[in-house]
Amino acid sequence: MSVLAERLSGKQVVICAGSGGVGKTTTSAAIAMGLAASGKRVAVVTIDPARRLADALGLGELGNDPAPVDLARFADAGVEITGELWAMTLDPKQTFDELIERLSPDQRTRDEILSNRIYQQLSGAVAGSQEFTAVAKLYDLHASGSFDVLVLDTPPSRNALDFLDAPDRLTSFFEGRALKVLLAPTGLAARVVGRGTGVVFGVLQRLTGADLLEDLSVFFRALGGLVDGFRERAEGVKRLLVDPATTFVIVTSPEREPVEEAIFFAGKLREAKMQFGGLVVNRVHMLGEPGEKLPDPTLVAAELAPQLGESLAAKVARTYGEALGIATRDVAAIEWLREETGEQDPIVVPELDRDVHDVAGLVAIHAHLFSTR
Repeated sequence: MSVLAERLSGKQVVICAGSGGVGKTTTSAAIAMGLAASGKRVAVVTIDPARRLADALGLGELGNDPAPVDLARFADAGVEITGELWAMTLDPKQTFDELIERLSPDQRTRDEILSNRIYQQLSGAVAGSQEFTAVAKLYDLHASGSFDVLVLDTPPSRNALDFLDAPDRLTSFFEGRALKVLLAPTGLAARVVGRGTGVVFGVLQRLTGADLLEDLSVFFRALGGLVDGFRERAEGVKRLLVDPATTFVIVTSPEREPVEEAIFFAGKLREAKMQFGGLVVNRVHMLGEPGEKLPDPTLVAAELAPQLGESLAAKVARTYGEALGIATRDVAAIEWLREETGEQDPIVVPELDRDVHDVAGLVAIHAHLFSTR
């Protein structure tokens, strides 16, 4: 059994986290593929505007609900999948709408919110909504019991901690003083809201022709009935994240910024007592076998000069020296990750000759992730 397969054994939720541009989407798909190959019924959930996952899995388009993947494509590439593989691309707006529908106490409240212009603008732009809707969808899929394992490709973010903080930020929004004043203003606040906003929205109505005050009134009145439901959902999401059956796989590349974020995120996982399932280092430049002592570029130039001539041999040696420098940097980055995260057996995926955009590329990533070496 490979190191990764052993780490993921018995897990029901696998969350791939890390900074943007490090290969989280392909890593998530390859992990899901590997788990499905072991006989599991697996769904991979991604947020990827480039739709690379759909291309890699051979699907024309992915929607907001899991769709089955044709396993014959992997058999043709030499990988037999004995379980099931499903995939979806999260639509944050649609997921938020579905959450409103689920939490609304009645059809009238649901329709008032979904048709409200204020909600239509806010639901697609609320800070943290993408992160929250990602785990909210994960929560619903997990509660459905339809899959053995769920693999989540987290949203691209400058700070992976945004993902862990999303449920708390949503709860804070609903418990905030400003929202409570808007939902049920009393005393001086009622007089200020009544007089101040009346003047402002009167001007806006004349300029835009829209009754914004009425829209806001309907929106906040309807939203007030959903506060408890949102709070309970946020608490449920938090419980899922700390559940022993949930684990985080941190994905990074050897570059400095992704490495620093991976180290930071690993520390936050420890502080939050969440499961750290492993470290994947993508796009590593490798020369020779691990631990092999490679010749100095000057020796390469001297050895090649009789066959190639001094000028061409010097160019070859210079190119080799540059590659050697990058490979040495990557080795140092992996050692830094080992020291700072405590992960002594990271999974190293080398830089491939081409971009991963199809089943063949996905199979190549899978081979490295689940290698028994």
